Amino acid sequence: MRRTISAILCSASLLLGGGVTGVALAQAPAAKKMTDITFSLDFIVLGRHAPFYVAIDKGFFREEGINVNIIPAKGTAQGIQNVESGIAQIGFIDVASLVVARAQGATVKVVSVIYQKAPYCFFSLDPGSNVRSLKDFEGLTVGSHAGSYISNIAKAMMRKNGLDPNKLTVESIEPSARIAMLATRKVPAIDFFVITKPAMERAVKDARVVTFLFADHGLDLYSNGIGAKESFLKENPDVMKGFVQAALKGYQYSFKHPREAAEIIQKHAKALNNDITVDELKIVEDLAVTPDVRKSGIGSFTAARMKSSVDWMVENGGFAKEKAPKVEDIYATGFLPQNPILP
Repeated sequence: MRRTISAILCSASLLLGGGVTGVALAQAPAAKKMTDITFSLDFIVLGRHAPFYVAIDKGFFREEGINVNIIPAKGTAQGIQNVESGIAQIGFIDVASLVVARAQGATVKVVSVIYQKAPYCFFSLDPGSNVRSLKDFEGLTVGSHAGSYISNIAKAMMRKNGLDPNKLTVESIEPSARIAMLATRKVPAIDFFVITKPAMERAVKDARVVTFLFADHGLDLYSNGIGAKESFLKENPDVMKGFVQAALKGYQYSFKHPREAAEIIQKHAKALNNDITVDELKIVEDLAVTPDVRKSGIGSFTAARMKSSVDWMVENGGFAKEKAPKVEDIYATGFLPQNPILP
């Protein structure tokens, strides 16, 4: 892979006719060398990911000299693994999952935080298990997956609130089957990102979908953002800055033009429903745009809140304290645009 984005100057010799014997040199416009980047999502391609496809379609990545190939994952943990293993150079990285991954030896860091509010939730049905409080987690069976860290966070919340996390049963279900399993009552609850709510509500015809959003019950964590391995950040700072700039412009454009963003991503994932994508983008905007973001720009974060997110995971993440990463292991600064991308 080419290591840097650079400009090359091309010159052409023009032989002038008549009595002129000299040679004039004319410079062609500067052209950028393109850098190929593989970008890992945190999940299969869904409407929430439209901003990255918008950034491709609108030429935002191309303007930064980057060709982007997007690959899916089966959960936040696998998204990090894709980056750590080198399958992808950059990923859509969840901060909570990253704290656990760093405790296990990963070297990935986030450089921009998109989801200022954690999107983790349990979906249940009414009539059904009707999960409305943390107490309802005891005795509950929830459909999850090895690549998802949401149920681990649920158990951490239970411990923190004096409940027995062993009373929450986690059943492994492939992400693509999870909604159908809940809709057909084969599992009483599933874990997912709240952004899945529009699809959930359309899939369930005979009950009310109940959304238990962890962030509404005391969880204050940063969530998904853009990240890469430390070695990549060190060796390719300009590429990383360019990727972040383009991606954030993709979010800005998608928030302003959700219907067009839905049409763009559907060209890459034809099974997506445009109306669902529009609804998902509204939820993403709610997660991503806070009063601080309106001032500091999409993707911005603070050291203080990053520390509180890491501290919460160190206390409740369920791993040995001696393996806990330091807060500076989780993020890197200096990669956000000098001129903030405002929503």
